[in-house]
Amino acid sequence: MTAAHDPASLTFRSTAAQSLEGEARVPGDKSISHRSIMFGSLAEGTTEVSGFLEGEDSLNTLRCFRAMGVSITDPVDGRVTIEGVGLHGLKAPAKPLYVGNSGTSMRLMSGILAGQAFDSVLEGDASLSRRPMKRVIDPLTAMGARIESGPEGRSPLKIHGGQSLKAIDYAMPMASAQVKSCVLLAGLYAEGRTCVTEPAPTRDHTERMLSGLGVGMHRDGPRVCIEQADAGARRLVGRALEVPADISSAAFFLVAGSIVPDSDILLTHVGLNPTRTGVIDILQAMGADIRIENRREVGGEPVGDLRVKSAELHGIEIDEALVPLAIDEFPVIFVAAACAKGRTVLTGAEELRVKESDRIAVMADGLQKLGIDATPTEDGMIIEGRGEPAPFGSATIYAQGDHRIAMAFAVAGLKARGEVTIHDCQFVETSFPGFAELFNRLGGCLELSRH
Repeated sequence: MTAAHDPASLTFRSTAAQSLEGEARVPGDKSISHRSIMFGSLAEGTTEVSGFLEGEDSLNTLRCFRAMGVSITDPVDGRVTIEGVGLHGLKAPAKPLYVGNSGTSMRLMSGILAGQAFDSVLEGDASLSRRPMKRVIDPLTAMGARIESGPEGRSPLKIHGGQSLKAIDYAMPMASAQVKSCVLLAGLYAEGRTCVTEPAPTRDHTERMLSGLGVGMHRDGPRVCIEQADAGARRLVGRALEVPADISSAAFFLVAGSIVPDSDILLTHVGLNPTRTGVIDILQAMGADIRIENRREVGGEPVGDLRVKSAELHGIEIDEALVPLAIDEFPVIFVAAACAKGRTVLTGAEELRVKESDRIAVMADGLQKLGIDATPTEDGMIIEGRGEPAPFGSATIYAQGDHRIAMAFAVAGLKARGEVTIHDCQFVETSFPGFAELFNRLGGCLELSRH
């Protein structure tokens, strides 16, 4: 990470709460916020976005497209106006495009940039530079792209412009919405019909939004295709886009409300895309009292209000079919499992080892420090839940710069016998601006210090 992007280190101190209650709307969905900027920039005409997540990751995506000549207003209360330049209207950036900590930005933008006439470089922070990019380089290369990378296919990525892309029918070796989206976006610039087959369902925000902006999409079971067209004939048409609240952010309060006695929390306008609701299914299988109210559809995405009340949780064997539908929520699901009565077993989640941190190793280590019997495995974890009023002791945890680890252990502090101190929490602002304030407003006790 360059010094210019190195935020001051942030420490959380979390202690037990008596109860949690209130109504809240968590920030906008990060996945959809990224896509609104990217696709709005590639559309013709004006795209008005509301509910945009004003976190560092999404703002980096906004800055990247500004650097390629797109006029985008500064976000005000989640509202952003984008004057789209069309699929072929981006201009060569003057310097490398910096995406910070965002794997979504790097992987999706690589698909877009592979189809441009100009050369470009994508770079990120130190954490992102350790994450695997070969998974997008390989299919893009098969389509005719020319990409240079760092050792072992890691970033920075130098993408050579002016290549003639050809359509591909790609069977993904792993379930990844980012890889799927990357290939489909490159397919916008390819002659013919680009298809992707996924081994398990992953979030489908790209398909929904492209379809809403006028791109012909077709799904047949696990296979999704961009309809046949000449590469020069496709176009996206600007329109109003509303970003629902992020279920990944809501997950911390779904668990908090479940494990803290006498709690009653209402989370409003939460995105309920069926490819993202695994966390609700898993927690309900553990006995959580989570109810969906006021279901509706906004901008092609299902939304609803989530009411969670405290409940006695029990350990389960997590259905592997739910793993891709809850992949980002497992840090806090592990906290729920530690508070549940009995054993919880997770398998089929090796993807957790290549997130912002090795989430299996970091979570197991932190839970062990808090006195929990947590055994990491190659593709998951076995947790012996304590099922008691205060299952956690006191400990000092290092979040390894991973925002979801930091927030998960803040939730653990709600059920601790002492203080849970979490260092290296500064990246929480990238995905959940105002997390600590909302945490405390609902009844938590979270102290912050910067140094």
